[in-house]
Amino acid sequence: MALVGPNGAGKSSLLKIFSEDIKPQSGEVVLDNIPLASWNRRKIAQRRAVLPQHSELLFPLSVREVVLMGRLPYHSGRETSEDERIAEEALRATDVADLWERPYNQLSGGQKQRVQLARVLTQVWPKSSATQGFLLLDEPNSSLDLAHQQSLFRIVRRFVRAGLGILVVLHDLNLAMRYADRVMVLRDGCNMACGTPEEVFQPPLIREVFNVEMQVFQAQGPVLVPVVQQEP
Repeated sequence: MALVGPNGAGKSSLLKIFSEDIKPQSGEVVLDNIPLASWNRRKIAQRRAVLPQHSELLFPLSVREVVLMGRLPYHSGRETSEDERIAEEALRATDVADLWERPYNQLSGGQKQRVQLARVLTQVWPKSSATQGFLLLDEPNSSLDLAHQQSLFRIVRRFVRAGLGILVVLHDLNLAMRYADRVMVLRDGCNMACGTPEEVFQPPLIREVFNVEMQVFQAQGPVLVPVVQQEP
């Protein structure tokens, strides 16, 4: 599911409520009908991973060490061969396997973002059991060039097919239209619409929420195109 909306709509705040960075003023968030606050910390860390918009890291760690941090909920201080295997697979999936031994702080912004994506993927790596993991992503494409944006969302689709539930905050409506199964549109903290991209991304709603005229153009798939207004 993609969360979209104008600046200040509440997208990142909702994600922070799901990740327990902030508490809701009312109501509660539950997983498997159990309030998140009642979950064992290790167990919830094995079910839910969060990639914030910015991930700061001040320590001189290698890419390998950063990615293996995602496996901390599964061991008591020493990685296993299974942890190493999953970390290597996650790095290959995010196209940064060649950076395995590089110092993390020497990477470009886009490389860091892909390494951080690998880290959270290792935390909720699909299991053979029926237990579903969840990945919360806050504008994960913000530091990526166009090619790696497309690559990232193909990775997201791959892990959805493998059984992960993924919630992603986006500003790019066309990325949401192309890759999301469902979209929620927020404005001023309110749910303005929720459904498939084709149901949600209609010109009247876009005009109301984003104050811009858009049309849906059918090419190889639906694409939102701004309507050019003539200067008075």
